Amino acid sequence: MVAFNIPPSLEPTLRRAFGDDLQRAAIEALAIEAYRSAKLSVGEIATLLGLETSLQAQTWLASRGVAMNYSLSDLESDRAALAKLFPDLSGGSGRTAP
Repeated sequence: MVAFNIPPSLEPTLRRAFGDDLQRAAIEALAIEAYRSAKLSVGEIATLLGLETSLQAQTWLASRGVAMNYSLSDLESDRAALAKLFPDLSGGSGRTAP
């Protein structure tokens, strides 16, 4: 468990801004920053937030305006994997089968 102290003079302002559960607000802010900076994966965010699935974590992040970490390298890797699974659809025409 990690704990930190907030100056008593700032606590009311923070509670007005983020609600009464400042511990949860801090965890959520940390989760967002950790995901944005690629320190934690979606699965790890799910664990941190007590969510059951990565899809729930993706939905949670998206609802807070956090873009998915998906690079050009990820896209190329996914395209190569799909080409192996569906060779008939990867003929380069850009069309899908009828």
